[in-house]
Amino acid sequence: MNLKVKNALISVANKENLTSLLKTLKKFNINIISSGGTYASIKKLGYKCTELSKYTGFKEMLDGRVKTLHPKIHAGILHDRQNKKHKSEMSKQNFPAIDLIVVNFYPFQKVVTNTKNSKQIIENIDIGGPTMVRAAAKNFKNVSIVTNRSDYKSLIKELETFKGKTSLKFRELMSSKAFGLTAYYDSMIASWFNKKLKIEFPERKMIFGRKLQKLRYGENPHQQSSIYVSDYDDKRLGFNQIHGKELSYNNYNDMFASLEILNSLKKNSGTVIIKHANPCGVSENKMPLTSFKNAYASDPVSAFGGVIACNYKINKKIALEINKNFLEVILAKGFDKESFEILKSKKNLRMIDISNFKLKGLTSIKSFDGSFLVQSKDDIVIDKKKLKCVTKLKSSKKELAEIQFAFNVCKHVKSNAIVLCNNFSTIGIGAGQSSRLDSCKIAVQKAKQFQSSKIRNSIAASDAFFPFADGINILIKAGVKTIIQPGGSIRDQEIINAANKAKIKMFFTGIRHFNH
Repeated sequence: MNLKVKNALISVANKENLTSLLKTLKKFNINIISSGGTYASIKKLGYKCTELSKYTGFKEMLDGRVKTLHPKIHAGILHDRQNKKHKSEMSKQNFPAIDLIVVNFYPFQKVVTNTKNSKQIIENIDIGGPTMVRAAAKNFKNVSIVTNRSDYKSLIKELETFKGKTSLKFRELMSSKAFGLTAYYDSMIASWFNKKLKIEFPERKMIFGRKLQKLRYGENPHQQSSIYVSDYDDKRLGFNQIHGKELSYNNYNDMFASLEILNSLKKNSGTVIIKHANPCGVSENKMPLTSFKNAYASDPVSAFGGVIACNYKINKKIALEINKNFLEVILAKGFDKESFEILKSKKNLRMIDISNFKLKGLTSIKSFDGSFLVQSKDDIVIDKKKLKCVTKLKSSKKELAEIQFAFNVCKHVKSNAIVLCNNFSTIGIGAGQSSRLDSCKIAVQKAKQFQSSKIRNSIAASDAFFPFADGINILIKAGVKTIIQPGGSIRDQEIINAANKAKIKMFFTGIRHFNH
């Protein structure tokens, strides 16, 4: 059912793009009601407008906290035009119908990103705006509600098409958007309070998100996908794509995995290579080029078509190395002019500048059907001073640092996980196996295939305890000289005895790192 728009109430914090809308409202003789800054802006643009306080006969109070919260406004929005009782009550009160609401809210999220002043933040929690929006959205059968400047064009087209009227289809669509906005707005506020009060797991959990982009498809071509930003600064992800074709679902998934690991590499130039959300090469070195080469050498076959993340700037030498291989994405803290010119020759290679990216360390969420799991991030980096050596042979300080590196990488590998390392670089990774024994076999097989000369005296890290000695025996036989694991098995002593018999070193951490 198409309904004539006679009266419109406009109250917007963001006053951009009003001119074209006002021009259309004037064309169809639609009366405008407004207040405060919006009223002043409309008058300045040269359009007629009734000030809200004159319309209601009630002067706004409490520094503007109470202005639209008035029966004449809400009755005008909420009454059912087809209900005789409603019509009678409206007539007795001499309250006109309000057929169109154009509202956007106080910039709560902008204020949150720019200040820590609680008083200022609370003052920017909009009350009147969301209340009007909810009222109009509920009564979409009779009222049009527009909450986004990007929908002004749709509203103008609607009024032009139906000669000053709006269709039920349009009103219902705008209603769904309006309720989405009020829910989003309230979720941001609730999240701010939870963070302020350090409530990590509230009774009711809201996850707010703004669609950044519709992706071509999901993990597979038959699946649909979009990426959302769940942050008060909800129009960017914190990193910039400077070259290459659009990012895919799988690209983002691998990028996020790479950034998690990269964030944990603090001391030297770190390089992370990801394939299907698992690391296939990780290296730290004082020299960026060496770091890159060592990470790639860990498993060059798996690295084909992978994602590489670096915590350093890409230069010409590294760019030439990158160009030797096929990669989907390269993330780095900038690209110098020569490297950019070299890499942009590959038109599909996505180049991502992460110079300004900061990992916020928020909670981790996994959803299934009508439920979801929430947990804190596994961001522990084991203190090498607290490592417990359980074998007769002990390690040097230098070895402890590398042991720490191996266990840290292991934390980011899908469980069951075994990681072999030598000289702060992975040389073999066994990931995502149902059996820890199989993970040991795969890690050793990978190391023998690509880094056979580095297996002897290498370090092996396990994300959880060894239930039997068979797993460590495979590692010992391959040439591993140090093993780090959480410990905690009922057969720990049997494992320790096997390590002592083979004259290798073993450390217990007391910390498990399952990653499913």
